[in-house]
Amino acid sequence: MSDSAPLPPVRLRPEAELAHAALSTPLLSRAARLARWAGPDTRVDAGGELVEEQLPAAAELLGLTGDDAAAYAGEAWRVALDAGLVEIADEDAGAVAAGEELTLLTGGSPHDVLAVWQAALETVIADASVPDLDGIVDALDEGGEVDFSSLGWDPEGEADFLDGVLGNLYLLTVSEGGPGEAPVPLPALAASMIVPSDMGEPTNDVLEQVSDAMMRLDDQFRALEPIGLVEYQPVDETLMADVEEEPAAGPVDEADVARYGMVRLTPLGAYGLRARLLEAGFVAPAVGELADKGADALLDGTAAFPQGAAQAETEQWLASRESLSAARELLAAARGEDAGAPLRRLRCQQALSLVGPEAEPALREVLDDPELGGLARVWLAEGGAADVPAPSQDMIFWLTIDTVAAQLAAEGNSEELQALVEGLAQQHAGFFAEAWRVDHPDTADVLEAMGRLHPDKKVAKEARKAAFKARSQHGG
Repeated sequence: MSDSAPLPPVRLRPEAELAHAALSTPLLSRAARLARWAGPDTRVDAGGELVEEQLPAAAELLGLTGDDAAAYAGEAWRVALDAGLVEIADEDAGAVAAGEELTLLTGGSPHDVLAVWQAALETVIADASVPDLDGIVDALDEGGEVDFSSLGWDPEGEADFLDGVLGNLYLLTVSEGGPGEAPVPLPALAASMIVPSDMGEPTNDVLEQVSDAMMRLDDQFRALEPIGLVEYQPVDETLMADVEEEPAAGPVDEADVARYGMVRLTPLGAYGLRARLLEAGFVAPAVGELADKGADALLDGTAAFPQGAAQAETEQWLASRESLSAARELLAAARGEDAGAPLRRLRCQQALSLVGPEAEPALREVLDDPELGGLARVWLAEGGAADVPAPSQDMIFWLTIDTVAAQLAAEGNSEELQALVEGLAQQHAGFFAEAWRVDHPDTADVLEAMGRLHPDKKVAKEARKAAFKARSQHGG
């Protein structure tokens, strides 16, 4: 996942709802209970961990039983310490006190609560990338440093791998046409990190790497579920008995797929991973961020959005505005001859489709505008308005070039654009003989694209000749 291109926008739940979900996560609620339980007699070791003799009492407080009760209590204590719910009051004595962040869980704003949860999440993710270190004592060298190579563990590589998997899960979740809030098969996530995109049939070696990655991820997602990042259905225990078994090739039913593990990013998890991506320098927009911005920010900001996300963002923007003034603001922002102008006008046209008839005066005001008059006529005609003047031939051709330029910017050489190009050439006899004369900055580029996209060689040749004439006319 590259940090250079914007990620698809995520639709986040309200902060109050997310904060409630954060407080309800098993791990943060355990950490908060331990922080309130800690008192003058609580003792920690040099690393801030609860001393061993106090772990049973902590586990009992949390209602934990079984062989792993002390380990779970220790994990909750680490989260409390790292999230600022408790703090070391006296390092020499190993004494602790309530941390400043503890009061935020009950008296802070939803944003405050989410900040505490985010700190807890960082601890859990860091812990999840650490393997079972039963052999760590044997890996100590003479200077007391850990020889990670003897453990077969690359700390930075493991952290990067888990970050990459979580990034891919986020991308799958927020992408239009992706699974959304549905679970993702664990093999697909593992393969997204292992299998090269240009590989056809994976080799046995690659499949073995995917299987190994699945086993690592199974442990990691089990660790990440209690903090509310994901909902996870673990790998079927019976599969563990045969580590050589690979996911079956060919069609499989949902039950078979689920045996290999299923993971779903929760709404709280989407919030948390977006925050981590922003911190790492990614452009990770959220629907609703532009609601209080001007129309120019809306049209530019949604330019690269998928259609569904662009509409959701626009609906939020329009919700706080009166239709007539919103239409005027949108139309003013849609003007321009820069490279992004055609796509701005397309987003403007889509936004205007969401406003009511009370916006009609704003559209009539731009009927004579060479850049906006065409889309204004389309809006008025589609709304059943009376007395809509017919467009001139020049305006029709200009609007056609502008529309294709916008579609090229939005979708590239898509099947939908190819169908549009074929329809234009079929419906307008002599289209290319006139189109090259259109006074639009993108005329030559549009005609060249039409030449690429049209399947008929004769028509494609006409388009390329027209593009050449357009460049010659504009000195290009």
